[in-house]
Amino acid sequence: MDRFDSGRSLSPIRQAEAYWTALLTGDGVPMRSQIDPRGLENILEYTFVLERIAPGLTRFRLAGSHLNKLAGMEVRGMPLTAFFEASARDRVKEVTEQVFSQPAIANLGLNSAGRMGRVQLHARMILLPLRSDLGDVSRILGVMVSDGAIGPTPRRFALSEDTLRPLTEVQVAQSQPQSLETGFAEDQGRFERPRAHLRLVVSRDE
Repeated sequence: MDRFDSGRSLSPIRQAEAYWTALLTGDGVPMRSQIDPRGLENILEYTFVLERIAPGLTRFRLAGSHLNKLAGMEVRGMPLTAFFEASARDRVKEVTEQVFSQPAIANLGLNSAGRMGRVQLHARMILLPLRSDLGDVSRILGVMVSDGAIGPTPRRFALSEDTLRPLTEVQVAQSQPQSLETGFAEDQGRFERPRAHLRLVVSRDE
């Protein structure tokens, strides 16, 4: 994972965590409706939102264009585990359940093995818990960024590392959060495209 040490490839992950942390209040986990795409404008292509639909099972409700490129298809409605090798899927399910239940922040190191016609690919992922409009922790704001040529798709990953930080250990940001007058509710379909090369798929069903 040395290529991520420069911070350039990790920048979207750091931006997402800083944005999420700025939304923390005494009530704990931020609401899904608080997420404003303008606050994530520079990293929309790497950003996604997951929904918990059953124990251990989460699916993509929103996904940036970078994830679609890695999968070679639109990922809206697909399970998170579709990005992982079979050997990693049980652990990924365990991690996402901890994100919801503790709640906690998860940081994942990912590796896609090189094969005929494509090179080895490293990636990082962060999973940040969110509350739904009903108040339950059943959504995740995430970012996935890879470093290197994607090559033939779909790319599936093994877990090289995973860490969990309970919410109680997260230091609340001291700076004021960005204006949240305009929400990011899924039924509004307002995930904007600030740049022409970004492509974001929006689910309009709740």
